[in-house]
Amino acid sequence: MVSPDQQQTEIAELVSDLDRLAPEVMTDWKTPGAAIAVVRDGKVVLEKGYGQRDVEADLPVTSATQFMICSITKSFTASAVALLHHEGRLDWTRPVRDYLPEFRLHDPIATERLTILDLLTHQSGLPPHDWVYLPGDRAPSELLGVMRYLEPNLDIRSAHQYSNLGYNVLGLLIERAGGQSYESFVRTRLTDRLGMTVGFTLDDLDASAETARPYRVHEDVRLPAMRVPFRIVAAGAISTSVANLANWMRLHLDKGEFNGERVLPASLVNTLHAPRVYCPDSTSAEFGEAHYGLGFRCHSYRGDRLIFHGGGLPGWGALMTLVPDFGIGVAVLTNRSPNEGVARPLTWHVIDRLRGREPIDWRGRNRKHQERARVEAQAYKGARDKVHHKNTRPAHELAAYGLMSIDLNDDALHWSWRGMFAAMSHRHYETFELPESLHPLLPDWLAITFMTDREGNIISLSAPLEPTVKDIVFVRIPNP
Repeated sequence: MVSPDQQQTEIAELVSDLDRLAPEVMTDWKTPGAAIAVVRDGKVVLEKGYGQRDVEADLPVTSATQFMICSITKSFTASAVALLHHEGRLDWTRPVRDYLPEFRLHDPIATERLTILDLLTHQSGLPPHDWVYLPGDRAPSELLGVMRYLEPNLDIRSAHQYSNLGYNVLGLLIERAGGQSYESFVRTRLTDRLGMTVGFTLDDLDASAETARPYRVHEDVRLPAMRVPFRIVAAGAISTSVANLANWMRLHLDKGEFNGERVLPASLVNTLHAPRVYCPDSTSAEFGEAHYGLGFRCHSYRGDRLIFHGGGLPGWGALMTLVPDFGIGVAVLTNRSPNEGVARPLTWHVIDRLRGREPIDWRGRNRKHQERARVEAQAYKGARDKVHHKNTRPAHELAAYGLMSIDLNDDALHWSWRGMFAAMSHRHYETFELPESLHPLLPDWLAITFMTDREGNIISLSAPLEPTVKDIVFVRIPNP
């Protein structure tokens, strides 16, 4: 056992370390602000903010600053589904269509066989199809309807393939089985009982008293990130502070209890945290094999079992990590994307210190990786204009991606699609491409190939909006 005086000394030394390390890694990655919370043995032992939540207004980050927690939301969604399963309001081993009869996939057999557990573990056979939802112009129920048009690249249960669309379905299922909105169910059954203040939309985030502003960095230039609504709430739209997220970590570290009250059955917590499907991982030797549980990732670090989830959206980066066998929890929230170089080094440093180990120099390692990635990106940009690309051929028509428009203006082609727009440049033959874009939401360098009939009339265009399947084809319709 560690005495209270020893614990206070350890935490004081840890704070001193973080006060040095946090500004260093934030400078490396041009990250304006970060907030960190540490839980140990059922208590919050550290809550602190670093840097600025709003650069232009020069406002500081505190432990109360509200950030998007992105895909950490999935741990809330999975916990809500687990409650409904425990109460007999749904059976997660049953097909999704037993509860959402309108659910359809491209493959009719997969439609009938896909279970709720398959969605929880990302084993639907669908690749991400991110551009179906990223523009933020479709409601969750609309996205359910377009899934029948999305081509899979694997059979169900053959491998883990991360799917935000799958968790969107889980949010709709919670509403159907729970008899109230997803947001209401999560609040009444989980976050309110933990004293957590959470939001589910950009309006909720903006209305909070202490809101972080998102930023993104591209080629060493930092600008405010576009505030794109993330409509698939159950997959990654919760916003909160590290002070609030500390209570979520306490709940899971204490096997479903919070301040003496039972919120989740201990058996459910064990089930949520159990590894279920293997996830290929190419991380460092200090990490063991990675798996996905139910809304949580499962890993090991220097021999310690980890239960964690990260997340990222334009302008946001988040990581929550539990070391359940030693009662340790670490949450890091930032207002910059991409942001692996801040949250991970801080998390591993905290764990090493609390486990009595000499910390690894993760900052030094990441700086080497960062420089290598910069060189590779420059080489890629230099080489791509010299490469001759083969013409692509359309494979099939998909209605899920909406209407794309091409207009001729000032002797140049202009592209517009679901609120995005850009001038196109000619790559070769019948293929044009979009520009690289620093600020707006845009599929950078997207290649668009026009297809003609035997008379030379353009009849369709194709684009690799989901690179793991055949090109998405847009069939030409008469111009009204």
